[in-house]
Amino acid sequence: MTEIEIGRGKRGRRAYSFDDIAVVPSRRTRDPKEVSIAWQIDAYRFELPFLAAPMDSVVSPQQAIAIGRLGGLGVLNLEGLWTRYEDPQPLLDEIASITDEAAATRRLQEVYAAPIRAELIKQRIQEVRDSGVVTAAALSPQRTAEFSKAVVDAGVDVFVIRGTTVSAEHVSSAAEPLNLKQFIYELDVPVIVGGCATYTAALHLMRTGAAGVLVGFGGGAAHTTRNVLGIQVPMATAVADVAAARRDYMDESGGRYVHVIADGGVGYSGDIPKAVACGADAVMIGAALARATDAPGKGFHWGMEAVHEELPRGKRVNLGTVGTTEEILTGPSHTPDGTMNLFGALRRAMATTGYTELKEFQRVEVTVNPALNHR
Repeated sequence: MTEIEIGRGKRGRRAYSFDDIAVVPSRRTRDPKEVSIAWQIDAYRFELPFLAAPMDSVVSPQQAIAIGRLGGLGVLNLEGLWTRYEDPQPLLDEIASITDEAAATRRLQEVYAAPIRAELIKQRIQEVRDSGVVTAAALSPQRTAEFSKAVVDAGVDVFVIRGTTVSAEHVSSAAEPLNLKQFIYELDVPVIVGGCATYTAALHLMRTGAAGVLVGFGGGAAHTTRNVLGIQVPMATAVADVAAARRDYMDESGGRYVHVIADGGVGYSGDIPKAVACGADAVMIGAALARATDAPGKGFHWGMEAVHEELPRGKRVNLGTVGTTEEILTGPSHTPDGTMNLFGALRRAMATTGYTELKEFQRVEVTVNPALNHR
């Protein structure tokens, strides 16, 4: 790809966000009823190709169960309020009631200072597991070695290692680094790991044996990573780069397929077909689900980046509510702005462009138009 000269001493690639691209209709159309948007990772099949982001404003144990029954995969945040407090609901209500944003950040830092309890990790996973849905839970790379045994002993089906940016080779003099390859090799459950946003970083993560790779950092609705650290990679380019790494890793490994999951920049229904068109197999959704009337955050949304004790890189945002979780995922929609019936929209986008399977839809033509009005 041609680089652009930023100045005499620096060049950079032009990169594109989902807002910069659009899917192109073809000569053939389909009936939406003939379209399958089912997704399978390892032994687990889902009717909807998405994971609910492991954020306290989005996924409680009850929401994970509800999302599983609707055909998706809810991922529990094992470093959140549900593993620090027996009953975090009063705290969730309090966080939603604070009117001053600076006060909200300070209060988030305070309530998340309570220790994580291994017995609550087991209890929350068991709650979801007892319902019969696929159980997924997430830890950051920094906490994985400490709590992974409790997670596996509780019977998690899918293990997610998620951070702002995750590398296969984390260098630290303060603690023994997590050896991802060894860790994944020793587990009996599929592991999804990320985020990453470049070809090289993704290829290294794929070589660890991960079943899936999360693509993206700094682009979520509640992130301020770009403002605080100056780090962000536009998602359309990031997903396409990681999909290229997946293709090359398949050749290198003799056909082993690693799922590419877009994690960030997927706030509206139209972003999902764009993510798949760039090579994603599924998406991770946070903000869109935080808008549900039955979401734990009651229309407010925040991530673990917002609670960092030294350098918060996120904030609590008020997204408001638009409908139930079911209406947001599968409709019916009562809004024209892409905030509801996310997967009905994906199905219709595929039908409009003549595709009946997700893997085929990755080949759809796209156009680039950076002059499009950004949201």
